[in-house]
Order: sequence, then structure tokens, then C-alpha cells
Amino acid sequence: MTKKRLPLTVIGGFLGAGKTTLLNRWLHDARGVRMAVLVNDFGAINIDAGLIEASSGDTVALTNGCVCCQIGDDLTSALIRVLDTTPPFDAVVVEASGVSDPWRIAQMGRADPGLSLDGVIVLVDASAALAQSRDPLLADTLERQLKAADLIVVNHCDRAANDERARVRDWITSVAGATPQFETTQAQVPLPMLSGLALPDMQQAATPASAHRDPHEHADGAHEHGDPAHGALFDTWSCRPARVFSSTALRAWLAEPPPGILRLKGVLRTGAQDSDSTWSELQFAGRHGTLRTAPAPAAGPALVAIGLRGRLPVAALSALFDTPG
Repeated sequence: MTKKRLPLTVIGGFLGAGKTTLLNRWLHDARGVRMAVLVNDFGAINIDAGLIEASSGDTVALTNGCVCCQIGDDLTSALIRVLDTTPPFDAVVVEASGVSDPWRIAQMGRADPGLSLDGVIVLVDASAALAQSRDPLLADTLERQLKAADLIVVNHCDRAANDERARVRDWITSVAGATPQFETTQAQVPLPMLSGLALPDMQQAATPASAHRDPHEHADGAHEHGDPAHGALFDTWSCRPARVFSSTALRAWLAEPPPGILRLKGVLRTGAQDSDSTWSELQFAGRHGTLRTAPAPAAGPALVAIGLRGRLPVAALSALFDTPG
């Protein structure tokens, strides 16, 4: 049996972009996911007192099972402690300092056998980004952060006029290419954009009735999240691929997937058609994808994807995954 890896999410962005606000929102809306959140200063997160169960030294335990730890100067030791925790956490989130390169942290998730990189989220202050980008002392740091991102959250949009936001979008595209951008205020970002764990359950989602459903939407059309505008954000797609896939071909596809996919996850058969196939877990977020050996799922193969409404490449996904080999 293959041991399950702990998903690692890295949150980056320059000072004042909204990283701690995003973390605070995530902690309040964890939805049963036990997260270990590693930060330089958890006091800056302003954790709701009603969530705090216990506090000791550099650790704050929350009533929802999440834990915040102050990492100091040794992130590696902090991650080792998280991996050794019993019972295990469901995910670990690291807030990078405002002037650091989040990709250096993300590389730990790609190299450590106990971790799996779930995504790099980089926040940008829409009201300050253009001025910061023109500062020769800041430009390199900002561009490194953007180039590391799987999702770029353009925050504080209420503080920038429409034409300024358009220039910010153009600047980000000039640096980060087609990396998905999401504009918001007060760091309001739906959980499925932040974590693959918040995607619809694969086995329940892989039915025709679930196509193009917002992952937060109930059967009666009501939404679980507080911002009703988020109900119009997503398209979802899912299938149960019956055939055996070439691992080489899948990795090539993950290197250059069609634009518009925010997240894709699933388990399917891989190997040669005329030999014993194995099971592989496929994960994709923004611009980075992985394919790893996985245990056989009890309910069979399934894939689920989300993208912004009207941008999810449903035809391309169906052509690859939902047609006979």
C-alpha cells in the first residue's frame, strides 16, 4: 500500500498583499480538514479567540483540529514535526515571508517523499503592484513570486480603479504568462481554488448530473459559502475513465495542458494495454502537475476538474480522458 503524502500549499506575496487575511479566512472555513499552518508570526494572523482551544509557546491549537505553529528560522524542522504528528494532519500550509521566494519552499513539497505539492498561491496588491514593479529594489522579488505561482490572487481590487486593474492584469501576464488570475477584495477566495482537498469528492462527482456544477452548490441551488457571487464562478467537469493510459503521454500532457484548468485530480489506470496496469494519482494546479503511483481505489477510476465559468476546456478534457483508447 502506498503511503498517502501530506498536501503542501505555499502562500506567498509581497508585504501587505493579504496573506494573513487569506490564512485567517481559511482557518475559519476549514470544513473538517485538519491543517497545520506554519507562519513566521502567528500573532499577525489575528486568530479568532473563539477558535483557540489551547496556546503553548510557539503553537496554537484550534477547536476545528487545525494548528498554527511559528516556524522561526528552521522550516525543515517544523515540517518534520508536522509529518511526525499522530494522528496525521490532512494538509500543511506555509505562509512565506513577504520578501521570500515561495518556490524555494514549494520545492520541499516536490522533493520530500512525505509531502505532495498542492499548489503555490501568490497574492498581489492591486493598488500598489504597479508602483512596486517599477522599484528596482523590489521588481526582482515580485517577479520571482509571480513566476512560482499556480494561482495569482489580485487582492484589494476595491482600492484600484478599473484602468489600474487592467494594467495590473497586463503586468502580471507579462511576467507569469497564462497563470490563472483571480480578482477579489479582503482575500475572499473560494476553497476549491486554494486546495485540491476542497474539490468535490471524486466518486460522487464523476456522474453526468454533476457536470458544470459549482462545487459549493447544494442540490437545491443554495450555496455553502458566504459570498453569493462565488456561485457563478466555477464550471466543474468529471468522468470515470475506463481505459489504461500511458504514463509518458500523461506527463507530457501535464507539462502543457490546455488553458483554463484551475485544478484537476483523480486516480486512473496507467501502463501498457497488453500488460498488468497500475493505478496512478493525477494532480494538477494552475501550472504544475504530478503523476504518482497510488493504491487501487475502492470505487474505481475517477477524475474531477474545476475552472472559472466559461473557461474550463471541457471538450479537450473529454477527448483525452472520457473516450475509449
